[in-house]
Amino acid sequence: MHSPATDISQDPRWASIVARDRTADGTFWYSVATTGVFCRPSCPSRRANPKNVRLYESVAAAEAAGFRACRRCNPGGLSIEAANNAIVAKACKLIDAAVEPLSLVQIAESVQLSPQYFHRLFKHATGLTPKAYAEAGRSARLREGLTTEATVTAAYHGAGYGSNGRFYEASTRVLGMSPTHFRSGGVQEVLTFAVGQCSLGAILVASSEKGVAAILLGDDPQMLVRELEDRFPRARLIGGDAAFERLVAQVVGLVEAPAHGLALPLDVRGTAFQQRVWLALREIPAGKTETYSSIAEKIGSPRSVRAVAGACAANVHAVAIPCHRVVRDDGALSGYRWGVERKRELLDREHREEERAA
Repeated sequence: MHSPATDISQDPRWASIVARDRTADGTFWYSVATTGVFCRPSCPSRRANPKNVRLYESVAAAEAAGFRACRRCNPGGLSIEAANNAIVAKACKLIDAAVEPLSLVQIAESVQLSPQYFHRLFKHATGLTPKAYAEAGRSARLREGLTTEATVTAAYHGAGYGSNGRFYEASTRVLGMSPTHFRSGGVQEVLTFAVGQCSLGAILVASSEKGVAAILLGDDPQMLVRELEDRFPRARLIGGDAAFERLVAQVVGLVEAPAHGLALPLDVRGTAFQQRVWLALREIPAGKTETYSSIAEKIGSPRSVRAVAGACAANVHAVAIPCHRVVRDDGALSGYRWGVERKRELLDREHREEERAA
């Protein structure tokens, strides 16, 4: 028999039920007299009338009161989130162990889900599609193989590239250079650079054959050069000529008037996740800001807020990839690679330009 329920709306635990607070799972359970079921606090079911709700300290207590487990939140077993994470973890292991790339259908069948639902679930949990995750894994194995295997051929086979054509088609995009070049440690890569001055201090611009590889800001020009050397330890750095100085002047112009924008060819190097974040940053209009949480939502990975902040911190293209337009959820400025004061000044400049244009 179900004992009579009482109004528990004044109990602080009711707020956890209303908020569907996952952190409260495992600390208590609640039953609903009108449905005869008991749930965990994070249950996604429609909110019950608090007058029909009772609270329990254990699953056994709820069952002893005559209630059955909710099928949606499975209060006696894994939470929905934990169960989904276990599915994704299983899929990741399957992808990592595959000698040849698996299709979405093959992976979904292995975890007994439809391809469409699995695709959404995987992207929500990891921030990447299954295909992008697999490509990132092959990229990591390729990089390792090129430094340990006896031949390039052995490296690409070990990384899961089934043919020469597929490998060489992807190699430059994955490595940022040819496989032979990477295998030699990138010692032949040439970066042209120059250091100048702008209103925010010293500025260093470095460029490869593909485009601008770094825009660094700071107080000490020598520290910027050392930062460039640390980031590209095997590259050959050469000073820029008069033509390159014109590029530096363009970049300085971007810093002085960031709202005007500048279509620079960029040589962007980072993980698949970082590049997705940086692409989202370039879509933020001048004079506007986004939060780390909103960027995480936009790239389809709402729980990756810290990873988004990490990608912003890893950005070496100051202003060109505008991580200065990302703020905390409360609007406060923080986490800028080149100092919060520079971040504030860049935003102020954009706001002033926006007001003048209005």
